[in-house]
Amino acid sequence: MAGEEGKPLRRIAEAFEGLADTVSAKTAAVEVAPFSRACSRVSVLFGCLGIAFKFAEMDYVSKVEDLSEASKSISTLHSLLDLDVEKNCVRQAGSHSRNLLRVKRGLDMVKVLFEQILASEGNSLKDPASVAYAKVFAPHHGWAIRKAVAAGMYALPTKAQLLKKLNEDEASAKVQMQNYISASASVILYIEELFLSRKLGIDW
Repeated sequence: MAGEEGKPLRRIAEAFEGLADTVSAKTAAVEVAPFSRACSRVSVLFGCLGIAFKFAEMDYVSKVEDLSEASKSISTLHSLLDLDVEKNCVRQAGSHSRNLLRVKRGLDMVKVLFEQILASEGNSLKDPASVAYAKVFAPHHGWAIRKAVAAGMYALPTKAQLLKKLNEDEASAKVQMQNYISASASVILYIEELFLSRKLGIDW
């Protein structure tokens, strides 16, 4: 089991495959507790990317902790949103709904990052990380943060260094990244639908 513990990428992929199974079954709503547990596994990835994504790591970790805390009294993501709608606090800073949307963006960024890594040749993560940031986070960030991230891109680990930190070789990493991409896609879509079906929007 110790070997498995040292394979964060595999544990991330497996956690999201579990959530994706719930989404595809359509018989049960996604519960806050397993969702926040799966999301907390992703934190390690932000940590591995260094200074460029430090802000994202800190923001993501605090939002996941909020959802984890919320799971003690709120059972499903459905009811989490509905409670905020009732209280008329969906868009307020610190609301569970707002935090869920921010966490969804973190999952999306990792998905795009993995897609770009799998599609790119060479050992540099600068292009994959830049594309992922530009696509998911940049539209929501002010100039100062975008500038800091751009500067931090030069301090990214190489692909080889990232895989070493994650205790994977290239072949196994490809499998787990692809597994996460597939599983997270349906989970991200599920969350977006929760917001859109309540006419709450997702671009705020």
